Amino acid sequence: MDRIRVLAVDDEPFNLDLIDFAFADRSEMEITRAGDGREALAAIGPDYEPDVILLDLAMPEMNGFEVLKRLKGDPDLSRLPVIVITANGEERHNALKLGANDFLPKPFDVDELKLRTLNHAKLKEYSDYLRDANEVLEQKVAERTTELRAALELATETEREIAHRLGRAAEFRDLETGQHIQRMSAYSALIAEKAGLPEAEVDLILHAAPLHDIGKVGIPDSILLKPGKLRDDEYEIMQQHTTIGGRMLAGCEKYPLIDTGRTIALQHHEKYDGSGYPNGLAGEDIHLHGRIVAIADVFDALTSRRIYKAAMPLDETLALMRGESGRHFDPDLLTLLLDDVDAFLAIKERYPEAEEETPNILELIKGI
Repeated sequence: MDRIRVLAVDDEPFNLDLIDFAFADRSEMEITRAGDGREALAAIGPDYEPDVILLDLAMPEMNGFEVLKRLKGDPDLSRLPVIVITANGEERHNALKLGANDFLPKPFDVDELKLRTLNHAKLKEYSDYLRDANEVLEQKVAERTTELRAALELATETEREIAHRLGRAAEFRDLETGQHIQRMSAYSALIAEKAGLPEAEVDLILHAAPLHDIGKVGIPDSILLKPGKLRDDEYEIMQQHTTIGGRMLAGCEKYPLIDTGRTIALQHHEKYDGSGYPNGLAGEDIHLHGRIVAIADVFDALTSRRIYKAAMPLDETLALMRGESGRHFDPDLLTLLLDDVDAFLAIKERYPEAEEETPNILELIKGI
């Protein structure tokens, strides 16, 4: 400690002279004198902070008790050590109750004054060191938290980008377009939102839904791109895209988006009455995410034009889907769509099919 600043507060100049004398042999001591409480408080500020305050209690203008109240009531000043100097025992008790750190009786012993002052100055030095260290630590933690948050955001964006590109990989081998992926994902998220799912889960479904048909990359072109109706044996092979997708995305439990995509890929063709595939799950044994995407996928498939079919009129689509309530679809989730069709049509308008997006079937099947 290069310098120890002591604020001595007493209305008797003689007592202040004694304090000056007590520390005359200590070159590191810097004594500031104040004749009353107001002068003492006025001395403390941004440019001056004492390491120890030696405070007389009986003073005119503003006594030591009022100074103590103000010092200990101020969060920025309450940590300053205050040694009260008084000849009255009852005053000492009251001063300690107000937060005084120590006391000396009058007349004080010079050596005791020096020792107590130096001890409290050293304690304040340690306290200031710990406070500064904590502030630095809090700043480092804040900086690290910002870095970790940025890293988490980057990881999330990376996971979304991977899911999106995997979804596009399936699209390039199918007769569906990127707009189908956009629409059915938005439909899925809207159903999830209307079902009251948390925002984070709605967002998860939005970005995982594009993975629903990833397993189609494992289906032979002769079946996947066949323009006509599939034979029974071909349909059985087509159904395998669900299990292929599930296997492709397996083992990604620590990646929530990819793991959700795995569930969706595996279960989006399950039916509520248990007649779906690949596992014949029924009711709530089908994951909620799978039940949601099943509705969104079929709605978009029926209302969209394909190279091999025209779009089904909206009224026919709704009638067909209503007839499948409780059979193909979860009735409660389907109601969320049927009760607010306009919201889903707004999504459809947001992602319209462009003429050039429809693939040329002859080009697609060339070389099969």
